[in-house]
Amino acid sequence: MTKEIRLNAFDMNCVGHIQHGMWTHPRDHSTEYNTIEYWQGLARLAERGKFDGIFLADIVGVYDVYRGGPAPSIVDAVQIPVNDPMMVVPVMAAVTEHIGFGVTANLTYEPPYLFARRMSTLDHLTRGRVGWNIVTGYLDSAARGMGLAAQPDHDGRYDAADEYMSVVYQLWEASWEDDAERAIRAGLSALDAVGRLDIKSQYSGRAAARARYIGRSPSRP
Repeated sequence: MTKEIRLNAFDMNCVGHIQHGMWTHPRDHSTEYNTIEYWQGLARLAERGKFDGIFLADIVGVYDVYRGGPAPSIVDAVQIPVNDPMMVVPVMAAVTEHIGFGVTANLTYEPPYLFARRMSTLDHLTRGRVGWNIVTGYLDSAARGMGLAAQPDHDGRYDAADEYMSVVYQLWEASWEDDAERAIRAGLSALDAVGRLDIKSQYSGRAAARARYIGRSPSRP
């Protein structure tokens, strides 16, 4: 049986991902990470090279344990400054046809509804070529950035993640009936086409207990 190898480029929306110090080389373009041209160039190169995907790492926070503060990370640009990886996905999708995009997103500090809507939007714009690397974080500096003293403990984060996943799946899969958009185009009432979604969880108040706003996207089963 023939075996396939999946090739994924690995990057991060920052100067120094895991090749610390390489940004100082005259042929390195990592300092252009905050430009559209940088990401479109990467996407074109990866697709031309027959890569299957581009995987984007991310952290919320800064490395500040070594030597008691963030200075060593800042001096060497160790994943700082770092921008939102989701924002560069449509930029790359616009100049490619086949390559997929994996995005790291921390679910600990964002309500499920906002994230589900943003991810669904990316699914539309990429025509189903986006995926989510689910993480709960590991930096106390991220928690402090959100006004907390420290991040929740490991088990607490993963318990919350289980519920978070249940909520976003309901938002993606049950907000609209399968034929909702076709029914609306045919002139039927939009309300008749909308799923009667009622999410029961601690997130309900923040995520909208009867959220009906996330339209069906290409990756919905």
